Amino acid sequence: MKYIILGPLLRLIFRPQVEGREHVPDTGPVILASNHLSFSDSIFMPLIVKRKVTFVAKAEYFTGKGIKGWLTKMFFVGTGTIPVDRSGGRAAQAALDTQLKVLRAGHVAGIYPEGTRSPDGRLYRGKTGVARLALESGAPVIPVVMLNADEIQPPGQLIPNVARVRIRFGPPLDFSRYAGMAGDRFVERAVTDEIMYELMELSGREYVDMYAQKMKNQQARAEQAAAEPVAA
Repeated sequence: MKYIILGPLLRLIFRPQVEGREHVPDTGPVILASNHLSFSDSIFMPLIVKRKVTFVAKAEYFTGKGIKGWLTKMFFVGTGTIPVDRSGGRAAQAALDTQLKVLRAGHVAGIYPEGTRSPDGRLYRGKTGVARLALESGAPVIPVVMLNADEIQPPGQLIPNVARVRIRFGPPLDFSRYAGMAGDRFVERAVTDEIMYELMELSGREYVDMYAQKMKNQQARAEQAAAEPVAA
């Protein structure tokens, strides 16, 4: 049922150019680990995968008010995104538990290892949730890169620019050599870094060994400081 109405129109307008889609298996559990440049990533990447791709998103996206809130909710419902309560200490675990259910049912789980959109187009340090997901499920990880989504829909821009979407899939990454080692933080960091290295190679983007959210917080503090009046 995915994109039955909008799918053909989006393909016609944005003419996706896809490399390596053959790496996504036709059956069985698989994790699609993608860089995150734009809100539109969650539109275009699932659009060109033949199987349903399930993401999780914070429950607030499904409870917004007004026209914008309704449109946001309809978008996430239409793309099969599952709402997760991300408040409290078990937020990250709740998201992983939801994705594990998807994988154990033999389906496709989508995840952004950076945890949030890149603030400047660079690739940031991955959170180890993607490693935990791979190690606990045994599913292969397919690295995926959005090559120009930030040009099509820059952060803060509501309406995407009309341009050809470019997406690249890499060969599957097999972490079966670490079977039974989920929970080992050194192993999970090694697995995550390997995934991020592949995303860096595939995308050609500069890598920053810092969490994207930390960079966003630094930028917000700098902007706030710049806006404060200077004492006489």
